[in-house]
Amino acid sequence: MQRVDRQPAYVLHERPYRETSMLLEVLTRDHGRVGLVARGVRSARPRFARGTLKPLQALELSWAGRGELGSVAGADPVGVPVPLVGEGLLCALYLNELLARVLARNDPQPEVFARYAGVLFELAGAADQAAQAWALRRFERDLLAALGYALPLDADEDGRVLEAAARYAIDPERGARRWMGSGPPASMLVSGAALRALADDRMPPVDALRELKRALRAALRHHLGGRELAAWSLQPPPAGALSD
Repeated sequence: MQRVDRQPAYVLHERPYRETSMLLEVLTRDHGRVGLVARGVRSARPRFARGTLKPLQALELSWAGRGELGSVAGADPVGVPVPLVGEGLLCALYLNELLARVLARNDPQPEVFARYAGVLFELAGAADQAAQAWALRRFERDLLAALGYALPLDADEDGRVLEAAARYAIDPERGARRWMGSGPPASMLVSGAALRALADDRMPPVDALRELKRALRAALRHHLGGRELAAWSLQPPPAGALSD
């Protein structure tokens, strides 16, 4: 039987299990995404407060078990939940869904864990929706890189330096292909200037942020096997970080 004690963690998703328990998808620092059962947390006298196991709360989590599904043995909150409301909260829940879907079970990703913890505070401190969108695009870029799917952002698929004024189609496997008037519709293209801004970690204008969202979403969809995320169907305000 494996026993893990006081592991830094965040709950990504929770759902009821049997009469009094919860099934959890958890992002941990040293064990990656793990599935856990929190037994009795919906009973009249739970072992620990169910609110402790809510998403966006940093935890020190202990569990034990065999196989893919362990049993929570202890959960201690670290600080208070990140104060996210409105579209910032929607953005954080989108990241939770993305990580729960794209990360393999029991595959340690300490860099992804650190970036996730940081981006929650970026979203909470964002001055406007454009800043929230930029936080998401940077996280998506870094997530793809950590998983071995980094998009080449400074040169096209033939090794030529991206031209700021040129338009490119993104192939998730090969990178940027200059658009010559055929292929994907113009609405699905991204400018060289937007890609270079993402490579240089420089926040671009709002229109370029929308282009980057479409390009990164296409790459993520490819690595999700063509599946959609529920968050992509949400309809936040027109200039929002998740909307087209």
